[in-house]
Amino acid sequence: MVVVGVLLVRRDWRWLDGLLRSPRQLLLLTAATLLITLNWGCFIIAVTSGHTLQSSLAYFMNPLVSVALGMLVLRERLSRAQWVAVALGVVAVAVLALDYDTPPWLAIAMALAFAGYGLLKKSVRLDGVQSLAAETAIMFLPGTAVVVYLESTGSGTFLSVSPTHSLLLVGTGVLTAVPLMLFGAAAQRLPLSMVGLLQFIAPVMHFLIAWLVFGEELSAVRWFGFVVVWAALAVFVVDMLGRTRRASRPPRAAAPEPTAEPG
Repeated sequence: MVVVGVLLVRRDWRWLDGLLRSPRQLLLLTAATLLITLNWGCFIIAVTSGHTLQSSLAYFMNPLVSVALGMLVLRERLSRAQWVAVALGVVAVAVLALDYDTPPWLAIAMALAFAGYGLLKKSVRLDGVQSLAAETAIMFLPGTAVVVYLESTGSGTFLSVSPTHSLLLVGTGVLTAVPLMLFGAAAQRLPLSMVGLLQFIAPVMHFLIAWLVFGEELSAVRWFGFVVVWAALAVFVVDMLGRTRRASRPPRAAAPEPTAEPG
């Protein structure tokens, strides 16, 4: 409803014809839709099963995965500092896998899915609102079928708990749609590495909520793993800021060539 409302205000529907005539764009959007569905499905499982720390780890890993995809798929060159950051990220996942007795699959799936989503969104020739509208349309029938099934079997809670509960569920849709529209717009305007850099804000919030609000256990090994991830991000951020500062400097004026004096 949020996306439809924005499109109605903009009176912007001409892009639909071009989209329907482009099988490649439809395929890219379908793949992006499946990836963001996988990402949010794993996120919901992590939060509702007491593994919010894994969701935090996923979004800490995501900038590093985005950088790796930028290198492997878009042929973006990595600096020495970015190589160090990616290597530290790999070490962190290995350390946390030892503490969990198994690789943190939810975190890995979320990071890979969202980084892949950003990569595909960069290739779609639609703005944030248009692409999100198309993704919502693609998932409308499957999503509706799931909701109907859950409600009919008594597993759903949309209308069976309280009006406040139902409004909160609707509110989560708004809180999901707005950031995704902004993300879609940013993914087309910024290098994939910069998109990854800006996403480290969310995992900090996830980490604090898991630790301070949900009271999830943080063993010494998990603390160490997260510290390694933060070190990787620190290296990445310092390198990115340095690149931005150098790019913003005006070019030096060439020194004037000496003129020959008349003899």
